[in-house]
Amino acid sequence: MIAVDTNLLVYAHRKDSHWHAPAVLAVRSLAEGSAPWAIPWPCLHEFLAIVTHPRIYAPPTPHPAAAVQIEAWLASPTMVLLSEGPGYWNALADLLDASRPRGGQVHDARIAALCLHHRATELWTADRDFSRFSGLTTRNPLV
Repeated sequence: MIAVDTNLLVYAHRKDSHWHAPAVLAVRSLAEGSAPWAIPWPCLHEFLAIVTHPRIYAPPTPHPAAAVQIEAWLASPTMVLLSEGPGYWNALADLLDASRPRGGQVHDARIAALCLHHRATELWTADRDFSRFSGLTTRNPLV
């Protein structure tokens, strides 16, 4: 199961992104495919925070339009939401001990732990910082 990071979701949504076209193709290939794919809940929260932020995008995505986008991803019959559950803390604690993240890297560790806890085979992301988490395979489908 492939999990998708926030940056790909943002690029696929924002037509003004340099990476919009390849991100749309990447996310669409998962959403319209027959294999399970995943989005960690924190990535949906972060997507909403980024695309609606007026200091990041001018104009920002209106909240109703961002919500419609999230609902479209949720409507994919093969999409799985990755959330915390029994055993998640152990996965996160192991990552925190091994990688010693600080600041915003703790958020990345949370996403990595969710992927590992749910046995995602890889995380599609344009963020090279995820390489610090051993055991998590990452791939940038935009290059």
